[in-house]
Amino acid sequence: MHHLHEDLMIFVVYPFALMRRFLGGKAAVPARTPIRSAIVALMLLCMGAEPAAAQDIRFFQIGTGPTGETRFAFGGLIANAISNPPGSRECDKGGSCGVPGLVAVAKSTGGAIANIDAIAAKRLDAALVQSDIAYWAYHGTGIYKGKGAVQNLRAIAMLYPESLHLVARKDAKIHSVKDLKGKRVSLGDKDSGELVHGRLLLTAFGMTEGQIKQSFLKPGPAADALAAGQLDAMLVVDGVPVPIVAELAQRADIVLVPLAGPEVDKMRATYPFFSASSIPADTYRGTDADVKTLDVGVVLVTGAERPNDLIYGVTRALWHPSTQKLLTESHPRGKLVNLSAAGLDKLGIQLHGGASAYYFDAGVTH
Repeated sequence: MHHLHEDLMIFVVYPFALMRRFLGGKAAVPARTPIRSAIVALMLLCMGAEPAAAQDIRFFQIGTGPTGETRFAFGGLIANAISNPPGSRECDKGGSCGVPGLVAVAKSTGGAIANIDAIAAKRLDAALVQSDIAYWAYHGTGIYKGKGAVQNLRAIAMLYPESLHLVARKDAKIHSVKDLKGKRVSLGDKDSGELVHGRLLLTAFGMTEGQIKQSFLKPGPAADALAAGQLDAMLVVDGVPVPIVAELAQRADIVLVPLAGPEVDKMRATYPFFSASSIPADTYRGTDADVKTLDVGVVLVTGAERPNDLIYGVTRALWHPSTQKLLTESHPRGKLVNLSAAGLDKLGIQLHGGASAYYFDAGVTH
């Protein structure tokens, strides 16, 4: 039990740091909030006390991604929004509009594949993953061919699009995916969605992994290596603007390599989860023109074994106006999170029964 409490304290504290970061260091939450109430209850539990409020708390772990990526930040915002432990102020009085008794916690993970593995093993209650990887896992195709389908994988909602960022040192003279040949490249960690997408890019351009000098790094270490001149290029799949890329652009002269042309068009035709997009000019230092790229959606998934009433409540809290306001005000991707039938049509996997019931009640069909 000691280790369980220790881990939970780490992740429950996270939303405060996150909110301060995005709101310019201001006090992001009032003195009495769902998360503060949860921390008090957790401290009492760790000290052996068992108040009535603490006994009613239910924990809900959300797998996100590496720290510094949008999925990690977004997971913290969602965790804060859907939490509503005992003792919280009522929703209509400016308090929590989350699930009664729930303390949701955002957990940093290796990425989409690690998240899906954890859902399959019932180690996580929910997770953020790219829609294409979720599709392959659910159907046992693509990168999951031969591994078998993840039969308990279910969707809660389509959230926002992520963009492929192929970042290169300016002096590496990389202008296309083909120019990666012979270069020092990180396409992502071994459990990441980046690596999957990077391999698809290489294949689309007629290349193999053996033609690059590959490192398997998370985005943070990859950015450090690139800034230090130890890496020529890296791939990040994340929501614009990506904090790690923005910080890297301040430390080194970088370019964003365009993902366009007949190879990319064929890739989109083969994998309809990708959509043509562009990273706006001036998003990062040194990027003075729009850069063509690909987008892929991020899905909030869960396990089929999670109770219908729980997931119904989570879905309702996710789409509550207070949550929408929080997401819009706290992150640039927040305004792209919209409740619509179009988003449900792009899921590609079965909805959880609780989420499906909420959408039916809300009049959103697909």
